[in-house]
Amino acid sequence: MLLIPAIDIKDGVCVRLLQGRMDEPTVFSEDPVATARHWAERGARRLHVVDLDGALAGQPVNRDIIQALTAAVPELPVQVGGGIRSEEAIEDYVGAGVRYVILSSKAASAPHFIADVCVEFPGHIILGIDSRDGRVATQGWSKLSHYKVVDLAQRFEKDGVEAIIYTDISRDGMLMGVNIEATVELARQVRIPIIASGGIRSLDDVRALAAVAAEGIVGAITGRAIYEGSLDFVAGQKLADALNVSSVS
Repeated sequence: MLLIPAIDIKDGVCVRLLQGRMDEPTVFSEDPVATARHWAERGARRLHVVDLDGALAGQPVNRDIIQALTAAVPELPVQVGGGIRSEEAIEDYVGAGVRYVILSSKAASAPHFIADVCVEFPGHIILGIDSRDGRVATQGWSKLSHYKVVDLAQRFEKDGVEAIIYTDISRDGMLMGVNIEATVELARQVRIPIIASGGIRSLDDVRALAAVAAEGIVGAITGRAIYEGSLDFVAGQKLADALNVSSVS
C-alpha cells in the first residue's frame, strides 16, 4: 500500500483545507516544486496534486506550476485533479508529464465522458469520488449530487479506470482518522482499486489501512498530517511496506 503525499495548490502556493472549505486555507509552502522534490527525496513513490483554483474555475488554472513540478521529479508518477473537464485538458496534462488525471465532477454530470476518455487515454484515468453524508460531492465539493457513492462507482466497473480515490469530506484535513468502514465497504462493492483519502493522522491510521489492504485498498493520500508532523512519512511508508509483506507471507 502506497502512502501518497498531497500537494494542494491555491494561488500558486501549497495549502491544506479543512473539509474542503476554500475560505480557510493553511499555507504550508510557498513553492510547490520544492515541495515535490522534498517528498521525492524522502522516498515517495507517487504524488497527489490538486489544482484547487481549477476545481472552482472548472478548468486548469495552475497548469504551468504542475508542469514544472512533474519536470522536477520525472521519476515519480504524478496524479492531478481539479477542474479537468475536457479531453483537451486531459491531453494537455498527459503531454505535460502527468501520469494520472483525476476526474470527479464529470463522473456525476456526464458518466459517458469517463468511458470515452478511458478509451482515448488508456492507463491515465483515475476516478475521484468525494462523499459527504454518503452522497457524491462535485464542483470543488461545493455541490451535492443525487448519487450514492457505491452506485456511482459501480457505473464505471467496465470502463477501465485505473483506480478510485475515495474521500470522506467530513474528515479531510481534520486529522480525525480515516473512515475505514466506508472505504472498505466501497472496496468490497467494486473491482476497481481504491485509494483512501481524508483524515489520516498517525501511524495508527496507516496500520489500520494496511490491515484491510487486501480488500482492494492500494494506497492512501496524506496531507495535513505529514506537514504538521503527526505522521512521519518515511516511517509510515516503511510500516505499510512491512505490514503488506507480513500479510502475504
